[in-house]
Amino acid sequence: MTTGKIINARREELGLSRSQLAKQAGSSHVMIGKYERGDAVPSLEVAKKIADALDVSLDYLAGEESAKKLNGKNLERLAELEQLENDKKQVLYDLIDTYIRDAKTKMTYATAS
Repeated sequence: MTTGKIINARREELGLSRSQLAKQAGSSHVMIGKYERGDAVPSLEVAKKIADALDVSLDYLAGEESAKKLNGKNLERLAELEQLENDKKQVLYDLIDTYIRDAKTKMTYATAS
Protein backbone atom coordinates (compact mmCIF):
# COMPACT_ATOMS: atom_id res chain seq x y z
CA MET A 1 0.00 0.00 0.00
CA THR A 2 1.30 3.48 -0.83
CA THR A 3 1.88 6.21 1.74
CA GLY A 4 -1.09 8.15 0.41
CA LYS A 5 -3.42 5.18 0.71
CA ILE A 6 -2.11 4.50 4.22
CA ILE A 7 -2.77 8.12 5.23
CA ASN A 8 -6.27 7.93 3.76
CA ALA A 9 -7.13 4.59 5.35
CA ARG A 10 -5.83 5.55 8.79
CA ARG A 11 -7.51 8.99 8.66
CA GLU A 12 -10.84 7.34 7.84
CA GLU A 13 -10.27 4.66 10.49
CA LEU A 14 -9.93 7.45 13.06
CA GLY A 15 -12.95 9.31 11.69
CA LEU A 16 -10.94 12.42 10.81
CA SER A 17 -11.73 14.74 7.94
CA ARG A 18 -8.93 15.99 5.72
CA SER A 19 -9.32 19.39 7.34
CA GLN A 20 -8.99 17.95 10.83
CA LEU A 21 -5.87 16.02 9.88
CA ALA A 22 -4.45 19.06 8.13
CA LYS A 23 -4.97 21.20 11.22
CA GLN A 24 -3.24 18.66 13.46
CA ALA A 25 -0.37 18.24 10.99
CA GLY A 26 0.07 21.95 10.26
CA SER A 27 -0.84 21.48 6.60
CA SER A 28 -3.85 22.21 4.41
CA HIS A 29 -6.73 19.94 3.45
CA VAL A 30 -5.74 20.43 -0.18
CA MET A 31 -2.24 19.07 0.50
CA ILE A 32 -3.63 16.16 2.53
CA GLY A 33 -5.77 15.30 -0.50
CA LYS A 34 -2.72 15.47 -2.76
CA TYR A 35 -0.77 13.20 -0.41
CA GLU A 36 -3.64 10.71 -0.30
CA ARG A 37 -3.97 10.65 -4.11
CA GLY A 38 -0.22 10.34 -4.57
CA ASP A 39 0.02 13.68 -6.39
CA ALA A 40 2.54 14.93 -3.82
CA VAL A 41 4.85 13.47 -1.21
CA PRO A 42 5.04 15.09 2.23
CA SER A 43 8.38 16.35 3.47
CA LEU A 44 9.89 14.43 6.35
CA GLU A 45 8.79 17.15 8.77
CA VAL A 46 5.19 17.06 7.52
CA ALA A 47 5.18 13.25 7.39
CA LYS A 48 6.25 13.16 11.05
CA LYS A 49 3.40 15.50 12.00
CA ILE A 50 0.93 13.40 9.99
CA ALA A 51 2.22 10.22 11.65
CA ASP A 52 1.81 11.81 15.08
CA ALA A 53 -1.72 12.97 14.25
CA LEU A 54 -2.61 9.48 13.02
CA ASP A 55 -0.87 7.85 16.01
CA VAL A 56 1.42 5.71 13.84
CA SER A 57 5.15 5.63 13.16
CA LEU A 58 6.91 6.97 10.10
CA ASP A 59 7.78 3.37 9.22
CA TYR A 60 4.10 2.54 9.12
CA LEU A 61 3.39 5.50 6.82
CA ALA A 62 6.16 4.19 4.58
CA GLY A 63 4.34 0.88 4.27
CA GLU A 64 5.83 -1.21 7.06
CA GLU A 65 2.67 -2.97 8.28
CA SER A 66 4.43 -4.43 11.31
CA ALA A 67 5.23 -0.90 12.51
CA LYS A 68 1.58 0.11 13.01
CA LYS A 69 1.69 -0.37 16.76
CA LEU A 70 4.95 1.55 17.11
CA ASN A 71 3.12 4.77 17.75
CA GLY A 72 4.52 7.71 19.69
CA LYS A 73 3.43 6.40 23.07
CA ASN A 74 5.02 2.99 22.54
CA LEU A 75 8.22 4.54 21.23
CA GLU A 76 8.35 6.80 24.30
CA ARG A 77 8.00 3.74 26.51
CA LEU A 78 10.87 2.01 24.74
CA ALA A 79 13.04 5.10 25.10
CA GLU A 80 12.24 5.32 28.81
CA LEU A 81 12.92 1.62 29.22
CA GLU A 82 16.39 2.14 27.77
CA GLN A 83 17.11 4.68 30.53
CA LEU A 84 16.66 2.10 33.31
CA GLU A 85 19.50 0.35 35.07
CA ASN A 86 20.63 -2.77 33.20
CA ASP A 87 19.36 -5.25 35.82
CA LYS A 88 15.89 -3.66 35.93
CA LYS A 89 15.79 -3.44 32.16
CA GLN A 90 16.68 -7.16 31.89
CA VAL A 91 13.89 -8.12 34.29
CA LEU A 92 11.37 -6.26 32.14
CA TYR A 93 12.73 -7.76 28.91
CA ASP A 94 12.52 -11.24 30.44
CA LEU A 95 8.92 -10.60 31.48
CA ILE A 96 8.01 -9.33 28.02
CA ASP A 97 9.71 -12.32 26.38
CA THR A 98 7.77 -14.68 28.64
CA TYR A 99 4.43 -13.12 27.71
CA ILE A 100 5.29 -13.18 24.01
CA ARG A 101 6.40 -16.84 24.19
CA ASP A 102 3.19 -17.79 26.01
CA ALA A 103 1.02 -15.93 23.51
CA LYS A 104 2.75 -17.63 20.57
CA THR A 105 2.33 -21.01 22.21
CA LYS A 106 -1.39 -20.40 22.74
CA MET A 107 -1.79 -19.29 19.13
CA THR A 108 0.04 -22.38 17.89
CA TYR A 109 -2.18 -24.73 19.89
CA ALA A 110 -5.32 -22.81 18.93
CA THR A 111 -4.61 -23.16 15.21
CA ALA A 112 -3.56 -26.83 15.55
CA SER A 113 -6.90 -27.90 17.02
